[in-house]
Amino acid sequence: MSVRMPTNFGRSGAQESALDLLGHEILAEKAAALGRAGQRVEETLAKLRGGGEGEHRNLLLKEAAAAVHAYFIQRELCGLRKHDAVIREYDIPRAVLVRLGAS
Repeated sequence: MSVRMPTNFGRSGAQESALDLLGHEILAEKAAALGRAGQRVEETLAKLRGGGEGEHRNLLLKEAAAAVHAYFIQRELCGLRKHDAVIREYDIPRAVLVRLGAS
């Protein structure tokens, strides 16, 4: 014989579906934010590769480092902790990574 919990204990079906919809909405927003952050990384790295000398290059490096840092944080918020594949995929220059504290 199995025992079933009374239906007035725990969540109702309506509460579960509302939480499920909210969870999907949160996941969709996380994914969209990650996509926007990745696009910003691509744009700043393209500007950096486009060239520049002296002070202009330093500004481009600073901008690219800020974009990569924001992207890494967004990835970690999504539960993606390892960045090695992303570094290779985006071909992030060592000068940018050094500004983030990588050695």
